[in-house]
Amino acid sequence: MIFNNVQKQIARRIEEKPKLSNWKDWRWQLKHSIKSLDKFERLTGIKFEEKEKDGLVKTFKKFPLSITPYYLSLINKSNYQNDPVFKQAFGGIGELIVQDYEQKDPLSEEQDSPVEGITHRYPDRVLFHVSNICSMYCRHCTRKRKVGDIDFVPSKEQLSKGIEYIKKTPQVRDVLLSGGDPLMLPDSKIDWLLSEISKIPHVEIIRIGTRMPVVLPYRMTDDLISILKKHQPLWINTHFNHPNEITASSKEALAKLADGGFPLGNQSVLLRDINDCPRIMKSLLHKLIQNRVRPYYLYQCDLSEGLSHFRTPIGKGIEIIESLVGHTTGFARPTYVIDAPGGGGKIPIMPNYIISWSTNKVVLRNYEGIITTYKEPDSYEQILCDRDCENCDLELNLDDADESEAIGIEKLLSDADDTISLVPEDNERLQRRDENA
Repeated sequence: MIFNNVQKQIARRIEEKPKLSNWKDWRWQLKHSIKSLDKFERLTGIKFEEKEKDGLVKTFKKFPLSITPYYLSLINKSNYQNDPVFKQAFGGIGELIVQDYEQKDPLSEEQDSPVEGITHRYPDRVLFHVSNICSMYCRHCTRKRKVGDIDFVPSKEQLSKGIEYIKKTPQVRDVLLSGGDPLMLPDSKIDWLLSEISKIPHVEIIRIGTRMPVVLPYRMTDDLISILKKHQPLWINTHFNHPNEITASSKEALAKLADGGFPLGNQSVLLRDINDCPRIMKSLLHKLIQNRVRPYYLYQCDLSEGLSHFRTPIGKGIEIIESLVGHTTGFARPTYVIDAPGGGGKIPIMPNYIISWSTNKVVLRNYEGIITTYKEPDSYEQILCDRDCENCDLELNLDDADESEAIGIEKLLSDADDTISLVPEDNERLQRRDENA
């Protein structure tokens, strides 16, 4: 376990005789989190001009500051203004600039919340908010409206409301624990929560979204791993945004999780002047797969309040994906998505590889710019699906298979449904039809 000179220097400014055992203690890290501008200056030696400090104080009053000593130690003090760790952890007065189109809840999570703590957006899965607290408050967080409520950790009674909703909603097969950070809960509460959800017969998998391996890797204790192993299948997604975040300590934390048998994924956010570079992104992705973490999503930065200085054009994300397709391992490439404002869910965005399409040929290009064709079948006898599964000729003896009603685009493709269009409620042309009828 690394305890380098920068970490020793920070620890010395926290306590007189620093110990590696203290530095590695995740509770010690939380106890000594940096939550004020004065403490940040004292521990790092970085000094701000008075005028800048006034703006920062206003920023932190609206969007609180919290950085673990570990993550603080990763800041390059000699070039902190351009340092990706500093920008994600510390923030600036740009957060006070709120554009007209920015929202407190851009993904409408509150509107899709049938009970306290639950967001039910997709048919077969729910997001379960189990804590508002994080070990570090990321400056680009989409839930700035929630994170920072330092006195709010749901009680078992409050969490039970979400558990009861899952119990009475049999279509839910996948539960994602989110927050805040679920691993900020004590071990006993994590064990209880996972136990209660695991008892629900129709829940097939549980996922945990956490940034602990990035900002507080010492949270991955042997005790915690033992608890998590009791509740398989359990998937864990983390949130590395830059190669500089992958350190000896984070590698050790990821190894514990991977060795514990948990499939690991990573969700990055595309951030201006932090990782909006094909070279940086490819380095991050390669380091992730070296540590048995599969890149899952690359998010376009959400329209949350005060994030305009972090956002890039969508074209930048497409450029990055273009630099990955064909140029690196397929499973090292994340899906680039926009989480649609208003609760529309994740929309994948890809470069266009189909050039043209006829009745029996598709014209395609590859990553090198080579143009080729794919010959489709001259004769393809369509199987009309009337959803009469009992009399179908296909092999449908599928254990645990479930027939579900088609919705959205799937409904338009379904032969069993007569719907030919999906029309917004406020379509003016159709309203005029009704008025003139």
